[in-house]
Amino acid sequence: MFAVAAHAELPTVQLSAGMHLIRAEVAADFGSRMQGLMHRKSLATNAGMLFIFDEAAVQCMWMKNTLIPLSVAFIDEAGAILNIADMQPHSEQSHCATGPARFALEMDQGWFAKRGIKPGTKLGGLDKLKARR
Repeated sequence: MFAVAAHAELPTVQLSAGMHLIRAEVAADFGSRMQGLMHRKSLATNAGMLFIFDEAAVQCMWMKNTLIPLSVAFIDEAGAILNIADMQPHSEQSHCATGPARFALEMDQGWFAKRGIKPGTKLGGLDKLKARR
């Protein structure tokens, strides 16, 4: 179910947004969430990072030491996207969920928009993480 990603040595999970498959590294503890995608020069096609928060709350993200432009989808406990924000490299501007988010998924900037994925879309595959919650 989980494979180890060579670059960050984090477990990965396969998620889906409609017909689109995503290979996401899983950042489930404080240290991996703080590191996030810092210092990466690129992401593989359809790859990203899923942040799992300890509880559903208004979570915020920033881009300190992050080299590539990203889009972040904040996701509720049921797996539905609350909102999506585009984030610029090296920015310390906070981008926050519009409601209680249990997850955040970072992908290359524009990934969601190019695929017509919008707030309300439900992600598949989050049930694979129940053992980790």
